[in-house]
Amino acid sequence: MSETMTRPDTRTLVLNPTDNIAVALANLEVGIETREGVTIVKRVPRGHKFATRPIGAGEAILKFGQIIGFAKDRIAPGEWVHEHNCGMGGADGSLKHDYAFAEAATPPDMIPLDQRATFQGFRRANGRVGTRNYVGILTSVNCSATVAKFMAEAINRSGILDDYPSIDGVIPFVHGTGCAMDLQGEGYQIFRRTQWGYTANPNLGAALLVGLGCEAFQIDKMKESYGLQETDTFQTMTIQEIGGTQKMIDWGVERIKEMLPVAARAQRETVDASELMLALQCGGSDGYSGITANPALGVAADILVRNGGTAILSETPEIYGAEHLLTRRAVSRDVGEKLLERIKWWEDYTGRNRGEMNNNPSPGNKLGGLTTILEKSLGAAAKGGTTPLTAVYEYAEPVTEKGFVFMDTPGFDPVSATGQVAGGANILAFTTGRGSAYGCKPTPSIKLATNSEMYARMGDDMDINCGDIVEGVSIEEKGRQIFDLLLRVASGEKTKSEQLGYGDNEFVPWQVGAVM
Repeated sequence: MSETMTRPDTRTLVLNPTDNIAVALANLEVGIETREGVTIVKRVPRGHKFATRPIGAGEAILKFGQIIGFAKDRIAPGEWVHEHNCGMGGADGSLKHDYAFAEAATPPDMIPLDQRATFQGFRRANGRVGTRNYVGILTSVNCSATVAKFMAEAINRSGILDDYPSIDGVIPFVHGTGCAMDLQGEGYQIFRRTQWGYTANPNLGAALLVGLGCEAFQIDKMKESYGLQETDTFQTMTIQEIGGTQKMIDWGVERIKEMLPVAARAQRETVDASELMLALQCGGSDGYSGITANPALGVAADILVRNGGTAILSETPEIYGAEHLLTRRAVSRDVGEKLLERIKWWEDYTGRNRGEMNNNPSPGNKLGGLTTILEKSLGAAAKGGTTPLTAVYEYAEPVTEKGFVFMDTPGFDPVSATGQVAGGANILAFTTGRGSAYGCKPTPSIKLATNSEMYARMGDDMDINCGDIVEGVSIEEKGRQIFDLLLRVASGEKTKSEQLGYGDNEFVPWQVGAVM
């Protein structure tokens, strides 16, 4: 996109020579003459689109040189293009893509080992590297959520953490599921992977897993499935086994006190940037997302991959309509086909629940200028940069491949990020145009503003402003700025969301299937 972007003036932006729309960079009132040679005939809000030439009924509407929808009726030059005149279906009611598997999977220009970027991380006994050093309290079921919170509160009130400055805190990971589910079903498998993935995430120096005892998700079965043994950094117990609520809390507090000096032995050391696993997220997207922050984050992801690291693109509903751009970059047809399998699953899933893929974008996305899921997806996919797609994972599966990978998740940010962290992500970058209020524990979240107006309004929440890209800063320069911040945050610098205290309530495992 950066190669084809032109700036006719400070008020409008054409993204590709083949486009039949332009983007408004300011509110355009009726009668304004634009450099595209058209007169605005209906007010166009900032971040929204207007036609630059006549568009016939049923004709494709192009942005980024790609189809974002089809005209419901004839659209005149200078007319505002949005939900009232742009829909998902074409003349034949369908959108056809050429998937061209592996056609554009060009190997990245890898940086030599002795020239790679580094950061200060926590090397774990299994060789993995954390960017934070938390003690986690995981809960097998909602019924054990309260005791987990009480354990964490007791530790935090005691002041004992002051004696362990290398420990970032004690987190209770509470949720609303763990029982009343089919033990053979997809939802149960997802939940089990999520629990194990958080336990194993390198940003945890130690973990407790606490349960009620009679729930569907049995702790002992999980330990057996994954070959887990209790150690000085991993302990489990249930309320029913120990004899009640207070005994459970007292047990947990004592176990954490024993774990703290063990977890504190970990000290930051210089490690290769290849140890970073970056979760790519966007939320509260707007008309600027696919123009500024998302492609800039894509540049940062490319730099990380060239340094031997891993970048995880997710949110399957938000690559819908852009999946053909990813299958071209797949390293093999099998990888591309696996991505399409997940797309088909989502089409079936939304159909079963009497929904449709175009239920995403949200009302806020539309107010910000996004019209269809096709438009949103084209911008969202830009977070993934340009390097080959090396693997596709199901929700919360352990990510083992290096390079650019995809994980199947919903578009709802907390649920999506939970899957990525369970997969092993030790750092996260989150683009937002409307101003999403989000943080993540145990994985630090860097917030990237897509437009300067929102950044000025919500500067206490945003780490980097990408809105200045439309003012002349190059996407490549901004991508390097993001990558440099990734290294600093991975080394311990606190993000805005960490400073505000976000992250205790953002553990949201994906619930799939019937509640029994």
